[in-house]
Amino acid sequence: MEKLQIRIIRPVDNKELADIVRNSLAEFGANRQGTVYYDPTTDHLYELFRADRSIYYVAEINEAIVGGAGIFPSPGLKKDTCELVKMYLRPNARGKGLGRQLIYKCLEFAKANAFSHVYIETMPELKKAMGIYEKFGFYYLDGPLGNTGHFGCDVWMLKDLD
Repeated sequence: MEKLQIRIIRPVDNKELADIVRNSLAEFGANRQGTVYYDPTTDHLYELFRADRSIYYVAEINEAIVGGAGIFPSPGLKKDTCELVKMYLRPNARGKGLGRQLIYKCLEFAKANAFSHVYIETMPELKKAMGIYEKFGFYYLDGPLGNTGHFGCDVWMLKDLD
């Protein structure tokens, strides 16, 4: 029986998580400029998520890292808005409910840290993820918020937290 676990990022997780992010984008043909594929912070997630009001959760199956997701107060967003970021899973981890668990934990963290809105930047190639975001109450925006530098993302979504 598989042991599914979600925990907070550790320094030793950086390389494994960067590989998962980049391999996932390449798998869907979304490994292009202006995305986290080329973002240097992708190689330093532990350090990035030391920022105030941020967190990164790591998903494991039988103690092997299979993905993760985080909340980050991205540059240029209003003080009451954070971003759901770097939400990726290895193919063998999909369809087990881990993605939903990660999103749920991220939304709970956002609420507990006085955020009123959660923003997402994504790409049409990640259509299945967009459907999951919709089920969580995210809705589409006509343009980007903030200044993330991810000009390669052309789908923007927002969720209002209760």
